[in-house]
Amino acid sequence: MIQSVDSLNLLKEINKHAVKNNRVIDCLLQVHIADEDAKFGFDHAELIEVLRDESLSELQHIRIRGLMGIATNTDNEKHIKEEFYELKMLFDGLKVSFFRKTDTFDTLSMGMSSDYNIAIEQGSNMIRVGSTLFGKRVTKHFKASEG
Repeated sequence: MIQSVDSLNLLKEINKHAVKNNRVIDCLLQVHIADEDAKFGFDHAELIEVLRDESLSELQHIRIRGLMGIATNTDNEKHIKEEFYELKMLFDGLKVSFFRKTDTFDTLSMGMSSDYNIAIEQGSNMIRVGSTLFGKRVTKHFKASEG
């Protein structure tokens, strides 16, 4: 499953490669819910526009399974809760409006190691807890001579 699809062009590219490999790829549409410019995803209007786009029905080798969102990196639990609540309401609305004839729109991925409890409380059915399992990411910077 690809959890971070944030454009129609990316859906088309995934479909193109899936066709070559005779596969259907499950995808989550990433929604920008955070108050941070460093995080990506559709805003609500863009998401509706993509779901209404006629070319989406031509992409027979992708399956939109749901939504994914990453909350603001903050200690303010009320703020995080509001972002997750908003995404859950969007998910429920899209399910009724665009996916009522299918049972495969079933995944709401929100919550990471620092906020998964809030996400589950707000309706998430998929969480990402990599740093809890594997530790925080370590980045190493190399000098040009170290290559």
